[in-house]
Amino acid sequence: MEFIEKVRLMDAAAMQRALARMASEIVERNRGVNNLVIAGIRRRGVPLAERIADAIEKLEGARPQLGVLDITLYRDDLSLVAPKPVINATAMPDDLASRTVVIVDDVLYTGRTIRAALDALFDLGRPRRVQLAVLIDRGHREVPIHADFVGERIPTKATEIVKVMVSDIDGAEQVLIVEPASTSASEPAS
Repeated sequence: MEFIEKVRLMDAAAMQRALARMASEIVERNRGVNNLVIAGIRRRGVPLAERIADAIEKLEGARPQLGVLDITLYRDDLSLVAPKPVINATAMPDDLASRTVVIVDDVLYTGRTIRAALDALFDLGRPRRVQLAVLIDRGHREVPIHADFVGERIPTKATEIVKVMVSDIDGAEQVLIVEPASTSASEPAS
């Protein structure tokens, strides 16, 4: 499927500034890094979580523990994802009971991904507190979930797609709003 770029929301520098600000807010709200776990949701949440942890380490001189959540089996649309979905590893600290876990994702949209992440997390243990950090909050919730730390809130149309690109996966650093290209527009006129 082809997409038409409508708006470039962030370039690499703007993404880095947003992540640094979010890292500062996380440290402030949690009064440091003691018992703090930054857990990225696969795929793009993982490199964003690593960057937030890097920024926290620069601020505090100590790096929070990192975690990785694979929510594939917890999705409520698993049958629509693929006939044989690829399941990757989840890696979290063993003892979550005394920890604050900050779940990190790229875009908060319907809330269903975060619901799945919460299910995956609580199957591993019961953290003392769970917080949510997202680079982009685009609205349109279907589940009553909100983010504690947000890079940018962007009102969008349901037909638009917010595309977060990270160099680790996409070879570029940017956030775009795109729309599917119209099939009629791509056909030659008769």
